[in-house]
Amino acid sequence: MSSPQLSWRPATWSPAVRMGLSIAAATGVYGVSFGALAVAAGLSVWQAMALSLLMFTGGSQFAFIGVLAGGGAASAALGAGALLGLRNAVYGMQMNHMLRPQGWRKGLAAQITIDESVATAAGQTTPDEQRRGFWTAGVGIFLLWNLFTLVGALLGDALGDPRRWGLDGAAVAAFLALLWPRLQQREPVALAVLGGVATALAVPLVPPGLPILLAAVVGAAWGWWVPSPDAPAPAQGANGEATR
Repeated sequence: MSSPQLSWRPATWSPAVRMGLSIAAATGVYGVSFGALAVAAGLSVWQAMALSLLMFTGGSQFAFIGVLAGGGAASAALGAGALLGLRNAVYGMQMNHMLRPQGWRKGLAAQITIDESVATAAGQTTPDEQRRGFWTAGVGIFLLWNLFTLVGALLGDALGDPRRWGLDGAAVAAFLALLWPRLQQREPVALAVLGGVATALAVPLVPPGLPILLAAVVGAAWGWWVPSPDAPAPAQGANGEATR
């Protein structure tokens, strides 16, 4: 594995490094909203920092504090965060095959395997650029996300009501920013609409935290029952019946 040449001169950075740094800067700032919202939800500064350092997946973190802020139980908050974090396990298998990290790098790679680092790596065409993109985006986001989480948590009381600054909508904006590029085909759009409808119908009927779990169940059921458009069609027998 060839190691990238490190340089402080932007002109020498490869496209993957530039992309990773830009994504890290854009994503890391969201940590301010998480830190402020975590304190507003009742967590201490150190509890907010522990979530960012150990959980380190924005969707799960926002889901966790969202359930707590809505009056949900800690178990429901943990369940919501865990379900949203399951995708990282799938990403991990993909990145392990693509990057093949060895030794201590494998543990570090697992920690920084998130939507953005995976997307940056997958967007490159050569193995070296894939590695540069993954590590630049992953490490950059980890450092900036935790730094801005601390800033937001420390300023939480000074900021007052997060709704005054629109921070209560930051999580929604972040989710939409990640979701929108994926809605390029009919099936993702239909699944997103179905999950949204299921969540909206469940909100007045079940305790806080459970609607998002219900939406996850709906998504899992969709994946189980609806065949993938990329799956090969079953072979036809002589009598026209599908064979296995």
